[in-house]
Amino acid sequence: MNTLVQKALAGDSRSTARLISIIESELPSAESIMRSIYPHTGKAQILGITGSPGAGKSTLTDKIITSLRDAGKTVGVIAVDPSSPFTGGAILGDRLRMQQHATESGVFIRSMGTRGSLGGVSRATYEAALILDACGKDVVLIETVGVGQSEVDIMRIADTVCLVLVPGMGDDIQIMKAGIMEIADLFVVNKADRDGAERVVREVEMMLDLLGEKAWRPPVLKTVAERGEGVPEVVEAIAQHRDFLLRSEDGRRRRWARLEMEVEEILRREIAGMVGRSWEKLKSPDLILALEERRTTPYAVADTVFEEML
Repeated sequence: MNTLVQKALAGDSRSTARLISIIESELPSAESIMRSIYPHTGKAQILGITGSPGAGKSTLTDKIITSLRDAGKTVGVIAVDPSSPFTGGAILGDRLRMQQHATESGVFIRSMGTRGSLGGVSRATYEAALILDACGKDVVLIETVGVGQSEVDIMRIADTVCLVLVPGMGDDIQIMKAGIMEIADLFVVNKADRDGAERVVREVEMMLDLLGEKAWRPPVLKTVAERGEGVPEVVEAIAQHRDFLLRSEDGRRRRWARLEMEVEEILRREIAGMVGRSWEKLKSPDLILALEERRTTPYAVADTVFEEML
């Protein structure tokens, strides 16, 4: 395993892919891998690209990769899909849109499943991003599944969140809903050659005005990603936001919040595992029957499980 980690850190793509597979499968060696990887992290910018299905996230991601590569940066991409990464579906679409980059030495593309997560990214997504960071990628792009209002987890793991909107799909209403406005560091109105693009821009600007003055006001940019129009401006805004995070107190608070999140997530995993093992010991047909006949309650059983665990 140490040899595999060293090869990945040296830039071997196949070893990197193997490490991510181990993390995603939650194999016993996953924790030791992350312990070895973590000291090498903290250098890459993690960019989250989110938005409603059909907004053109994959096409925009592809064009951003091109722009970053033209600037000499290495790029890692994690495309999160709601289904298994081995059964096709939207994965094929992502692969086709990014096909021109699939064989580039400076680009690593990986598809991952959400594994039941409702927040737009899987539990292993952030650890996979850390692996790509440690393996030398300058920018790590995370393209989420596009699940609308519930897609807020990306805010917890990305340095910069790009929310992609599109005219004619009700996005002018979606942006008013709780949570959506707060997750974005920049807004991109894609397919801006369609009717209604200016209206979406006005709606976003209006909502930003209602939120009041902030140290960073998210820019609202228009693109036609399929033709590459507006993409350089998006990449420039991403770079400006990174500079803001590095020099501002807001950026420091965000970094500290992510470090707290990392520790809390590990604690949740450990506690969930301990509870699961205690429950397996106590679970029996007699106990389930007692619950069915209301001779005990789930709350009493849970108390017993916690006592066993402790």
